Amino acid sequence: MKITVANAPISYGAFELTVGIDPSVPDGEGVLNEVTTAGYAGIDLGPVGYLGDGPVLADRLAARGLGLAGAYLEFPFSDPGALPQLFPELDAMLDTFDAVKGAIRGPAPRPTIADAGSDRRRANPGRSHLAPEVWGLDKAGWERFAQGLNTVVARCRARGYEPTFHHETGTHVEAPWEIAKVLEVSDIGLCLDTGHFFIGGGDPVTALRDWSDRINHVHLKDAVMDKMQGVIEDNEPTPAIWSREVFCALGQGDVDCVGILNQLEVNDFSGWLVVEQDIFPQTSARFAQAIDDQKLNRQFLTDHGL
Repeated sequence: MKITVANAPISYGAFELTVGIDPSVPDGEGVLNEVTTAGYAGIDLGPVGYLGDGPVLADRLAARGLGLAGAYLEFPFSDPGALPQLFPELDAMLDTFDAVKGAIRGPAPRPTIADAGSDRRRANPGRSHLAPEVWGLDKAGWERFAQGLNTVVARCRARGYEPTFHHETGTHVEAPWEIAKVLEVSDIGLCLDTGHFFIGGGDPVTALRDWSDRINHVHLKDAVMDKMQGVIEDNEPTPAIWSREVFCALGQGDVDCVGILNQLEVNDFSGWLVVEQDIFPQTSARFAQAIDDQKLNRQFLTDHGL
C-alpha cells in the first residue's frame, strides 16, 4: 500500500487544553523523538509553534526523517460574520507548511479543516444520527455552511494546498448523513476519522467503500462504544469523550481496524494515515502511558502489514 503512517501530538496528550498549561505535557522535541523511536514516518502539527516555528520545525523534522501530515483547524462555516476571524490562523498554518516545503520527505501536508459546531452541539455529542431533524442544520444553515466551506477551500488552494474535511463529534458534521451533505455541497476531499465516524453512528469500512473517490486523508482511531453510550446517557459534553477515553489503543475497542486496513488496500489508497488516540491525561503517569500506547499502535499496524 502507498500509505505513509504518521502520529499526532494529541495522541501524547499534547493539544490546546494541555500545552503550556499542564507541566506533565512532553515538550515538542520530546514528542518528535518518541514518534521517531516508535517508527512513524510523520507527524501532525498540533498547536502552531508547539513542535517549533518555521525553519526550526523544518530542521527538527528533517533531522529525524519525518514528514508533516497536516494540521487541524475548526471554522464557524455557517456563521459568515465570524468566519473571517479565523483566516489569520489559517494563514499561520499555511505559512508553517511553506516553511517546511522542500526540506522534509513524504506527501504534502493537508490543511485539515472542520466545523466549529455550537454550544448546543458541543453539549450534546453523538446525537445527530439518532434525530437528524432535532440536531441538524436547516436549509438556510446548510447554504451558509456551503458558502463558508467553499471560501476556506479556495483560500487553501490559492496557497497551493489541497485541503481535507474532518468530521468531528460535537459539531454540525458528526453523523454519516451530515458528512454526505458536506460531500454534496462541496468538492473537498474527506478526512475519514474512523473513531469519530464510528461513535457518530457509522461503519468506517462502509464509508471507505462508498466514498473511496472522495477520501484523501485518514485518521485511524479505535473506540469503545459502551464508553460513548455512557457520555450520551449521562448528558456529558464533548470533552468527556477524551476524559472517559472513548478512543483506545488500536485493536482494543469496537472499531474494525483490520477491516479498515483491508479496505484501504482494496481502494489502493495513497497518502497519509494518521494514528490518533485523542486523550486528556490527568496525571503524569497517564502521559507516560500515552508514549507506550503509541508504540503499541505502530506495532499493531506492522503486524497487519503496514
